[in-house]
Amino acid sequence: MKVLTGKAMAELDRIAIEEIGIPRLVLMENAGRSVFQIIQERVSEFAQKKIVIVCGKGNNGGDGLVVARHLMNAGASPQIFVLSLKEELSPDARVNAEIFERSEVSVRYLDDDAQLSELAQVLAHAELVVDAIFGTGFEGAARGLSAQAIELINVSPARVFSIDIPSGVEGDTGYVLGPAVLADVTVTLQLPKLGLFLYPGRGYVGELAIGTVGYPRSLVENFPSSYELVEECCVREHLPERKPDGHKGDFGRVLVIAGSRGMTGAATLAAESALRAGAGLVYLAYPESLSSVIEIKLTEVVKLSLPDSNGALTARSLSAIEQALTHKTVVALGPGLSQSSQIAKLLTELLPQLKIPIVLDADGINNLKNSSVLSKKRLKAPLVLTPHAGELARLLGKTREDIEADRIGIAQQVATELGATLVLKGAPTVTALANGKVFINSSGNSGLATGGSGDVLTGLIVGLIAQGAKPEDAAVAGVYLHGRIADELKTKLGERGMIAGDLVRHLPKVMKEFEC
Repeated sequence: MKVLTGKAMAELDRIAIEEIGIPRLVLMENAGRSVFQIIQERVSEFAQKKIVIVCGKGNNGGDGLVVARHLMNAGASPQIFVLSLKEELSPDARVNAEIFERSEVSVRYLDDDAQLSELAQVLAHAELVVDAIFGTGFEGAARGLSAQAIELINVSPARVFSIDIPSGVEGDTGYVLGPAVLADVTVTLQLPKLGLFLYPGRGYVGELAIGTVGYPRSLVENFPSSYELVEECCVREHLPERKPDGHKGDFGRVLVIAGSRGMTGAATLAAESALRAGAGLVYLAYPESLSSVIEIKLTEVVKLSLPDSNGALTARSLSAIEQALTHKTVVALGPGLSQSSQIAKLLTELLPQLKIPIVLDADGINNLKNSSVLSKKRLKAPLVLTPHAGELARLLGKTREDIEADRIGIAQQVATELGATLVLKGAPTVTALANGKVFINSSGNSGLATGGSGDVLTGLIVGLIAQGAKPEDAAVAGVYLHGRIADELKTKLGERGMIAGDLVRHLPKVMKEFEC
């Protein structure tokens, strides 16, 4: 599903109104009716409910007024509050306000703090509140009357429905710089907005529902967007076909270069995950001194021991790795390698030689001084990077806070500059492609915040590439499947007790669900 910025949504509105000729009032009516229908699906017996509609002066407030009218037609008696004088309303919101006046329905217009006491009293006993204060164009911090109204909504016992976005959350960034409505349900209109998926804003959204505005289908389908929400249907399209008469060679040969003393778990998790994802053959290249541990931990993986020093690979391992690369389909580099000048030298010499897709994770990234070694001018092979915010920050010479403040923008910039696929792990995980497209993942939970989880993801992605998926498709699908595993395990294990081994064990079940 496409995801839009506030600016893009405004342009979609403009095209619908100015070029196609749909009156703005018609779009507002459609939006309000759609929000009402979503409320109706979740709330029964309006007639007896204490309902409060809180509107701002813009078109989001106009949507709220339309919702109020449809609630009244359904037998409800909502109390309607507008946080401005009537003459300050947007033209279309004012039209809907005047409908109530001509119908002799009371609308309370509040323009100073002294009038808030009535709203406070009503909200204290409300059962359902519709938040229509600010829309997706809101930026900065809510102040004055609006800020106080938001705080009153948040202490109300009512179930809260926000129109398009919880008031106080920035539509493009998810920033919350002042008070913001804690919604139980957010009904976003036509297409979701970026800020609904980015923390801290995501924490205010509650259940996300999609309402309709009435744009022509062709307009929505053809409208360009650089952002897409990854859902199950999208993942199915990205998964490689599996021939019924195939043999193990048809499903690829993965080389995982990983592990060091004390970090054998990372290597084994990545290798086993690649197998569980469907790769035909998986080879694990690891420090020779760890053989006794690796031989016990892995049965089905082919083991390739490499020269090491004190339990870690060195630059002397290069020639053995070059031999191991023969006839391989894809290589994973990094899980549990540890950090040293020798490993940094090894990676710097190895990466430009590779001619098969590379998935670079963890210490594969941490050992690099900067991103220049990963430029498309230096690398011959398709590259997938899978850092978390801290790893990407070190690679770019930034802070973790810098990355978290603009997850999508930075991921998009780095992927474009490097000509690579960048999986920026976190909440949410975003996958940026070299062409500027960004996929926002919709699955997963905090159970993934555990040691080894990223190694499982690395194995999952290389396993899909081995079977024929394009690296970018494997990244998008792998991230979703990884999160889907955690979502299914949440019902059995909860989020606190989930560990990486649980993800590997449950991976076959999730893969089976996606088999055609």
